Amino acid sequence: MRTFIGIDLGSTTTKAVLMDENRAVLGRGITNSRSNYDVAAMVSKQEAKISARFTLFKQALGSGGGAELLLADLERNFRLEQFLSELQQLEVTCEAYLDSPRFNEMKSALKEALSAVFRKIEGEAPAIYAPGADRKSDFFRDIAGSRFMNIAEAVAKQSGLSFDTMLNIYDKSIIDIESMVSSDETVSAQLLNGLSRALRHLDGVEVSEAEAQRALKEVLDIKLEETYVVGTGYGRVRLPFPKEHIRSEILCHGLGAHMMFPGTRTVLDIGGQDTKGIQVDENGIVTNFQMNDRCAAGCGRYLGYIADEMKIGLHELGPIAMQATKATKINSTCTVFAGAELRNRLALGESRADILAGLHRAIMLRAMSILSRSGGVTDQFTFTGGVAKNESAVNELRKLIKENYGELTINISDESIYTGALGGAEFARRAVMN
Repeated sequence: MRTFIGIDLGSTTTKAVLMDENRAVLGRGITNSRSNYDVAAMVSKQEAKISARFTLFKQALGSGGGAELLLADLERNFRLEQFLSELQQLEVTCEAYLDSPRFNEMKSALKEALSAVFRKIEGEAPAIYAPGADRKSDFFRDIAGSRFMNIAEAVAKQSGLSFDTMLNIYDKSIIDIESMVSSDETVSAQLLNGLSRALRHLDGVEVSEAEAQRALKEVLDIKLEETYVVGTGYGRVRLPFPKEHIRSEILCHGLGAHMMFPGTRTVLDIGGQDTKGIQVDENGIVTNFQMNDRCAAGCGRYLGYIADEMKIGLHELGPIAMQATKATKINSTCTVFAGAELRNRLALGESRADILAGLHRAIMLRAMSILSRSGGVTDQFTFTGGVAKNESAVNELRKLIKENYGELTINISDESIYTGALGGAEFARRAVMN
């Protein structure tokens, strides 16, 4: 099967979209961006191919007979298999670091302590991927790291070892694990094992195990040919592609927004490192644009810094801000000064919710300024990028759009973070099909 892939290498996450020659999106993949951008590109591409296998398996099963239930359970159990495999690799890597001469006197104790930590995480894994489980992240590093720190601290205290030493071993090892890309054979085995797990305790599914196994094996036998790949995004110059396979992120976000919402005329993209205001015509061709300067003020990195200062998860910022009774006026969205102003506001007795509401409003005011310089906001308006998932940011944006431009159609999709990669995939398809 011929496929076309767009990869959007952002400063925080790397996204990939895989489509067929009929413009149907078969798969999407996302991973943490790493210092090794080549690896980030490979991992996101592999995740998009895995997603495509799920799409093809769904098509093979058809509707009815509990197929949707089976697919959902397959995905959970595949992720569990994937997690357990990476956890095993992480343990092996941690133990390998114990061969260093600096650990000679405590090697046995550290190995025993690490084993206790990993057995505990291993035992918790099924609950982490159980139906309805609330995971704060789907990235292995985030899940494993959070559990490792909590469990290792207690284990270190009981065994009389240094928690910092155990954490240092983990930090070195996780970098190695993140640089690994699973083979197609490994992924196939994980999918088949995941299906066996799903069928073991699943009720309400009329599809027989033999039928499901046969359908999945047939899907795994389909070769997903990488006919053409286009790279874009903040780190596009580091992508391992020839220059003719690189496209501007402005062009990709404009085209991607048009593909998702054909009526789009204005696009706002707030990513980890920059904010873009883009104007497009009826064909998704960019007619004008503006970007922020090199400063990351008002972008995802800024929000990440605020979350770190408050010692909460990035995903918690929006919900907390939505509890505000008023929006505190923020003087600067400069990342350098954000911590100082934040601490000062808290010292004055202002609530976290009100401060965060003010921060979100300040960010969106900055975005509105960029949009204004690009040509204003025209119906329809599409909001893309990771910040589009932040409910407080979206709420402030809707208010400001209405205040300044009246009632307009505002498009926001659950898949908005993939907009640039989608545009890249379409550029890849056009390079061959047109």
